[in-house]
Parts: sequence; structure tokens; C-alpha cells
Amino acid sequence: MIDRENQPLTPQQPARDRKPASRRGLGRDAGVAAICGFVVVLMVGASYAAVPFYNWFCRATGFNGTTQVATSTPSGAPLARKIAIRFDANVGPGLPWKFEPEQTEIEVRIGEVVTVYYTVINQAARTTTGQAAYNVAPLTVGSYFQKINCFCFTEQTMAPGEKREMPVVFYVDPSIAADSENDGLNTITLSYTFYPVREPAPKPLAASEPDKRKGSL
Repeated sequence: MIDRENQPLTPQQPARDRKPASRRGLGRDAGVAAICGFVVVLMVGASYAAVPFYNWFCRATGFNGTTQVATSTPSGAPLARKIAIRFDANVGPGLPWKFEPEQTEIEVRIGEVVTVYYTVINQAARTTTGQAAYNVAPLTVGSYFQKINCFCFTEQTMAPGEKREMPVVFYVDPSIAADSENDGLNTITLSYTFYPVREPAPKPLAASEPDKRKGSL
């Protein structure tokens, strides 16, 4: 038999020091939720930061066929080696433009500065704005394709029915001849796609400016 009278008494925890299990659970859940929220905010911020970094990386390395922006013409004479340059033109959905190169293909010497033209027509009955994205193929030659002047650097605003010739001045960097991976390269394709640019919202009238849209009271 168990001698209950001789067993040591265990002091009980005061009631004021005991927390209900439900409160402890709520506190733990709130901590987990806060940590999850912080991780989500961090990931969203990183994704936005990655966009400008990715663009900078492409421009600096020619990754994904991004061409380079030249600040001057080549110092030496063009090489004897020639290469074919093809020109491609596209228009994104929502932009009522006709866009095409004046020549679909030319042959140039490596290191030769060349000017070509694209033609664009605004087929809408209203003013529209677009901006071009561009790349070259094969994608690995982006770092050798040097553009001196290009319409893709700025937004293009076209009046209704307006037709415009847009020049592209470029050369293929002679250093491509030292790249053994491009020994068999015969053709480079330069591709542009115009995308619509949303028109800016009208500026609100200043408090001191009379609203000319309203009639006299």
C-alpha cells in the first residue's frame, strides 16, 4: 500500500503565475506571423531591386543579346572580314503603328560604322507614344554590337498619320575577331519591338489658375 501521509508535498504554482495555454499559443502564432510578413516584404523588395540590377547587368555584359552603347567610333580601320546584318521590326499589342526596316539585310565589314533606317507610321487618328526594346541574335554577340545612335533610347510620340524615318548608327566591334567562339559567325540579326507608352495623366489645375473648361458663372 502507498503511504500517502509520508509523501512530500509539492508546492503548487500560484494562480497569478500560471498563464492559460491559449494565451501562450496566441503569442507564438503572432510571432510566426510577424516573421513570415518580414520575409514576404524582404522578398518583394529584392524582386524590385533585381529589375534595375538585371538591366544594368545586361547592358554591361551584353547578356541576353543586349547591345552596347558606344561613345566613339573605332580607332582603327575596318577589318577585311565581312558579316551580314539582318533587321527585324515588330509592334506590340495596343500600338497602331506600321514599323519596318528600309533594308532587311546588308553586308558590312567588322569595325565599319554603318547607318540604316527604320520607317514608322502612326496609323491611328490620334497622337500615340511608343518606345522600342531591342536585342541581337545570336545572344552571345550582344557585347560586340556597338550602337552609336538609336531611336530606342527615347520615347517616340507620333501625330495622327505621321511617318518618320529613324536612323540606327552602329558597328561590330573588331574584338569579335579574337573570340574563337565566333569564328564561324556569318550573320547577326538586330531586332526591335515597339511597345505602347501610356499617356501621362492630365496635370491638375493650380488653385490660382482659372479653369477655362468651365463657362462664366
